[in-house]
Amino acid sequence: MTCFLRHTFFLILAFLTLQSCNSSNSKNIISHADAVDYKKADSLSLIYNPKKGNKKIDEFMKNLHKKYAFNGNVLVAQKGKIVYQNAIGWADYLHRDSLKINSVFELASVTKPFTATAIMILVEEGKLKLSQNVKEFFPNFPYEGITVKMLLTHRSGMMNYVYFTDNIWKDKRKGMSNTDVMNLISEHKPVPYNKPDRKFHYNNSNYMVLGAIIEKVSGKTYAQFLKERVFKPSGMKNTNVFSKVKYDKIPVDVVGHDRIWRRSVVQNFLDGPVGDKGVYSTVQDLFLFDRAMRQGRILKKSSLDSMYAPHNEMERGHFNYGYGWRMFDDRGHKVVYHTGWWHGFRHIYLRDMKNDVTIVLLSNLTNGSLLKLDELYKMVDMPVVRKSAYYGNGGSAITASDSSDD
Repeated sequence: MTCFLRHTFFLILAFLTLQSCNSSNSKNIISHADAVDYKKADSLSLIYNPKKGNKKIDEFMKNLHKKYAFNGNVLVAQKGKIVYQNAIGWADYLHRDSLKINSVFELASVTKPFTATAIMILVEEGKLKLSQNVKEFFPNFPYEGITVKMLLTHRSGMMNYVYFTDNIWKDKRKGMSNTDVMNLISEHKPVPYNKPDRKFHYNNSNYMVLGAIIEKVSGKTYAQFLKERVFKPSGMKNTNVFSKVKYDKIPVDVVGHDRIWRRSVVQNFLDGPVGDKGVYSTVQDLFLFDRAMRQGRILKKSSLDSMYAPHNEMERGHFNYGYGWRMFDDRGHKVVYHTGWWHGFRHIYLRDMKNDVTIVLLSNLTNGSLLKLDELYKMVDMPVVRKSAYYGNGGSAITASDSSDD
């Protein structure tokens, strides 16, 4: 009897173990199937037939090119479907190289949403708190009372390292790293613009410091962390982080130009720090990032809600800044977006959260063509994000000398 019970017990145990393994395998299969479905969905979402493209948008973009000298790539999508995309003009005017739809652009400040996303990933994992002081990560940081949240929302009051380091960094051909900049700040203690959390002041230093924090907390380079945790899960196969610290020449073909093709803009030591800039991507990959964010592949809804929430005083009744995203609110109709303006590149990336519209315009000619988009917004039933979308501080207009701080 005892042997029978023992035998029965082992049979039941073996059965339960087998069931557990099957259950575990089933979960893995489902997880893998979900991943495959996302890959399939990404591939399907990028299907575009130019013959079926939106003719009104096509006419608008041709006019923008002809009348206002837009040069760059454009993608417009509605409810997850590309309704128009095109590559217009030169990738490198000197060599007369034409742009292609998968041409890779330096995103400039359109990098900031990616930095904010990386920070929120670390927050979700419990490795970081928005209330933490920068000095917890960098004890020699010379300013008191600056938190991660203040950096995200441009409320730190810090000086702009872009201008501060110009007379300090000697070898203008060699890129600075984030660590180099943090060390220079610790050594020279430049006077801040304002007291922490006193007011909104858009500033590249905030996101450069966030880039340094990401590396410190994750134990990986900014480039590695974004590739593993953001680009790959989003299906962004043509997106990378490039820095002059690692590359003498950034390995992309699209060259930034000044406003009338007089010259191409040469990269320098300021193309070393990342976080405020440094991501290179395509219009299609930015569309895929939009889809991944909407589908909750990268962050939880609560994290996304906090990123898209206004964390500053309203400017001009419509404009605000969340975590890495500018926002335009027209009577509850919210558009989250970001602009970019750096070394011959000028961009705007807009995401209508109500009507599920995505607009990406990446330009390598820094003229005023992206200030002429009102009709395009109306065509896709998006609130008209007017010229002040390009105001660097949410209030006063950007001048030519401020063009690196967008």
